[in-house]
Amino acid sequence: MKVVLAKDVMNPKVISVTVGTTLKEALLIFADHKISALPVVDMDENLEGILAESDVIEYSDRLHVVPMLDSSGWISPYENPGEIYDYKKGVELLEKTVVEKIMSKKVVTVKLDTSSIEVAKIMKKKKINHVPVVDGKGKLCGIIAREDMINYLASTLE
Repeated sequence: MKVVLAKDVMNPKVISVTVGTTLKEALLIFADHKISALPVVDMDENLEGILAESDVIEYSDRLHVVPMLDSSGWISPYENPGEIYDYKKGVELLEKTVVEKIMSKKVVTVKLDTSSIEVAKIMKKKKINHVPVVDGKGKLCGIIAREDMINYLASTLE
C-alpha cells in the first residue's frame, strides 16, 4: 500500500497574506475566495501565523461588531445612539487592525513528507480545520484543509 504524504494531499496554491495586511483586506479575501483561514507569511514566504474566521469573529465580538453571513457587510445589534457610535468606532478599528494582532502565532504545521494519516490525526486531536505545510526552513509550501482530505479520499475511490 502506497503511503500518502502531505505533499500529495495539500493544496499548493495557497492564498496567503503578508504581515501588515489589514483585517479589511483579509475579510475581502475570505469572501472572494470562499475560504476560512489565511496563512500569514513574511516577505520570504516564511510562515508567521494563521488567521481563521474564528479569530476575526472573536475579535469583532470584543469590538461589539457582529458579522453577518451575507453580502451586506457588518451590522450592529445595538439600537441606542451611543452604542451605534461604539459600533462605528469598532468597524473603523476592524478596518485598520493588522492581521498579526489577532492571528494565531502558534501554528500547527506539517512537513511535506508527513503521512496523510498523521495529518488527519493531528487535525482531529488539535480540533483544527487547516494545517499549513512547510519545508525544512519554515517556508509555506501548501495547506491542507479538511476538504482537501475528503477530496483526496474520494478521488481514490473513483
